[in-house]
Amino acid sequence: MTNLMMAAVMQAALMGVGEADYAKAYKQAETGKPLVVLIGTDWCPGCVTMKNRVIPQIEKNGTLAKVAFTQINTDQDRELATQMMRGNSIPQLVIYHKTADGWMRQIMVGAKSVAEVERAINQAVEEIRVAKRQATESIVVK
Repeated sequence: MTNLMMAAVMQAALMGVGEADYAKAYKQAETGKPLVVLIGTDWCPGCVTMKNRVIPQIEKNGTLAKVAFTQINTDQDRELATQMMRGNSIPQLVIYHKTADGWMRQIMVGAKSVAEVERAINQAVEEIRVAKRQATESIVVK
């Protein structure tokens, strides 16, 4: 995702109902953590599963501590959710992480298992670690 698009998403968040939570998570992401956003509603069975079963287990396992996490309710923050989502299916778990090439985005559509979500989060964390190492190595070589 380009820096311009990420800025547009951030600006939309500042106008939405969930602005405080998203803005806080975005600021944490700027310090180097992946940004993980669960997008869904309260009436969607898959969304409820992700919100009440999968995410709490990931938090209990310690994996959620590696990321900046927030949730967006599509019924309350339609504009922000639409900018972040691919298509209209929910739930969607969107993982942003910053690399040397800019913001990268991974989207998981539908209810996922704890293992699937943890694998995606750990991959994003690892990609950030590798990008930081490469940036440090290029500074040392110059």
